[in-house]
Amino acid sequence: MDKATHPAPPWHQSELAFLDRHVDESPPTPTQPTGTCFLHGQATLHLADCFAWLRACPPRSIQAVVTDPPYGVHEFQAVQIQKLRHGGGGVWRSPRQMNGHRRAAVPRFTVLTATDHRALCLFYEKLARLLGRVVVPSANVIVAAHPLLSHIVAAALVRSGLENRGSIIRQITTLRGGDRPKGAEREFCDVSVMPRANWEPWLMFRAPLDGRVQDNLRRWGTGGFQRSSAKRPFNDLIESCPAQRTERALAPHPCLKPQDFLRQIVKAVLPLGTGSVLDPFAGSGSTLAAANAAGYQSIGIEHDPIYFEMARVAIPALQKLI
Repeated sequence: MDKATHPAPPWHQSELAFLDRHVDESPPTPTQPTGTCFLHGQATLHLADCFAWLRACPPRSIQAVVTDPPYGVHEFQAVQIQKLRHGGGGVWRSPRQMNGHRRAAVPRFTVLTATDHRALCLFYEKLARLLGRVVVPSANVIVAAHPLLSHIVAAALVRSGLENRGSIIRQITTLRGGDRPKGAEREFCDVSVMPRANWEPWLMFRAPLDGRVQDNLRRWGTGGFQRSSAKRPFNDLIESCPAQRTERALAPHPCLKPQDFLRQIVKAVLPLGTGSVLDPFAGSGSTLAAANAAGYQSIGIEHDPIYFEMARVAIPALQKLI
């Protein structure tokens, strides 16, 4: 049927503008093939459901996982994404303007119900079981989370067989929290309902060891973290900032993380610098771009065609950032 019968959905304004500039008006080049698989450098991006892809993936074929999944799962369900692309609503909150600029919508996890929490738990238990099959023994699995939900995510992953190794703390000042009671701001002007958020947890897990750490390093090429330098180990506290305007223009994803932060994590998760890094929730491809910048092989899975097309353009561009 023609476009009049199937009008284009009203996507989020920044996403639509991006696609108009970079996809619809630009024919694919040899490094940007059409279809369900995109290759650039050492990165491979698949348009697929990550659970189906993981079930088909050969066992013990992945050396590390770094992913920024949907924190509460609920916010990236089809109906919620449609609301986001209409300009907000549902679980997505459109914050007040600041300095004359409209701030991006952010998900409200305080509205999740006990049923939503149970669904979140089941989602991560399923994910962890599949990851546990495809990663090699002692592989690092790094999962971004939200402070309000990280306990649910961590418990689910540990129940499914991964070993809890703590958290990497992304130290970042955000605009979440710090608000006075809604509708009673003047009455309780000295009260904040929640503290202003200044950190984000990236949960660290490890697949069960096959012998000692040194045995795993020799056989599987993993079992620890690559040091930042000969004198400095990899640290679990990383100062960060929101993605810069240049990065957001290249990849207008609502959950984009900056390359400076991602490159530090991606570099560290392969202690010997060999192997493949998997991101089963690739989004705009920022983790794959960071892996390319580090000289690593990487695989990304993204089920949303809009974000898949965004990543095809964003991966080469983000990789070039200094």
